[in-house]
Amino acid sequence: MTRLPPVPYEEWDEEVLRPLTGGRKIPPSNALGLLLNHPRLAKAFLGFSTPLVYRGTLPARIRELAVLRVAWRRRCRYEWSHHALSARRAGVTDEELAGVRRGDPTLVTRAVDELEDTSTLSDPTYAELAALLDERQLMEFVFTVGAYAMQAMVYNAFGVEPDEGMDDGGMPAAPKATPHTKPGTGPHTNSGTSPHTAPVTIPGTTPDAPSDTAPGTTPDAANPAHP
Repeated sequence: MTRLPPVPYEEWDEEVLRPLTGGRKIPPSNALGLLLNHPRLAKAFLGFSTPLVYRGTLPARIRELAVLRVAWRRRCRYEWSHHALSARRAGVTDEELAGVRRGDPTLVTRAVDELEDTSTLSDPTYAELAALLDERQLMEFVFTVGAYAMQAMVYNAFGVEPDEGMDDGGMPAAPKATPHTKPGTGPHTNSGTSPHTAPVTIPGTTPDAPSDTAPGTTPDAANPAHP
């Protein structure tokens, strides 16, 4: 359930959205409608996220697989629904999408899980990434995981629903948060797990395994309304 109503489409400030749209007309988006409640924040954030995603050097397949792993771990239905489309356009197969949900130990999944669990990368995983990516791509990979983890937190906290007609892949709802009554206590304390990493089984999949765009491109014309 949406906690902060999105700004109505007819009231959107096109100048605020210009870092994403370049002045183009784009369809309604629950995420952008939420962001537009805070125009200065929206413009600053889009100025960061748009070049990272649409004018970066990280290969699109790797980027989308990383974003989807973040979305699945954090049970962010909005993020999954948009990036599953982008991933398919980047050549990601249905079996690979299922592997993201299962937690198959691919390099991308292992790297995302390490970043999410520990806020760093192990030496072996870093070495594998460095053998695949150049320095700028490696930086973009870590920034992408962090940026979409933040977005997942925002969309879940404010109850942003997938846009009309978007498929969330049968994702279960994010776990309900519980109040933290004392400093240093709560579901994230010394447990090694957190609500967004809890295994969940959906039809046709198995629970997650334990964790162990080229320059000059523009947002996907069929899916432009997600930062």
